[in-house]
Amino acid sequence: MTRERYNRLMSPAKEQLIRLIQDQPEDSSLDEIVRELAFATMVERGLADSDAGRTISHEEMGRRIESWRK
Repeated sequence: MTRERYNRLMSPAKEQLIRLIQDQPEDSSLDEIVRELAFATMVERGLADSDAGRTISHEEMGRRIESWRK
C-alpha cells in the first residue's frame, strides 16, 4: 500500500493523534505526550459541548465552586 493511500484511509482521530505527536518537541517524554493528548481531548469535548449548547453561566459555575468549599 502506498503512503498516499494509507493516509487517505486513516481515521480522523488517528490523523489528529499523529499530528499531535509530530508537533511535540523531539525530547518529549511519553508522559508529556499523553498529557497533551488528554488536554486536546478535553478541549475538543468542551468545544463540542459549547456548540451543542451544553453550557452554564459564570454565576452558576461560581455557585458550584463555592459549594465545593463547604
